[in-house]
Amino acid sequence: MKISAMPIVAITSLLLLLITILVVIDVGFGWIFYLTFIGQVMVVIMVYKVLTDKYTTNKTFKDFYEDRPISDND
Repeated sequence: MKISAMPIVAITSLLLLLITILVVIDVGFGWIFYLTFIGQVMVVIMVYKVLTDKYTTNKTFKDFYEDRPISDND
């Protein structure tokens, strides 16, 4: 089963946000240490997954932003 890169990005972001919240509420050092280590591993996995994802699109740099109105000068 192929896992898309976006759920991994979301999980990694939520984990790192959780670590920040736990630091603010002064949770024990052991929990923060292990979650930070897991977060660093997840960042490496996330970067690898995003860079190797087989995402394709028909958009080009000429399309610029989709919400930009098309003018005759383009």
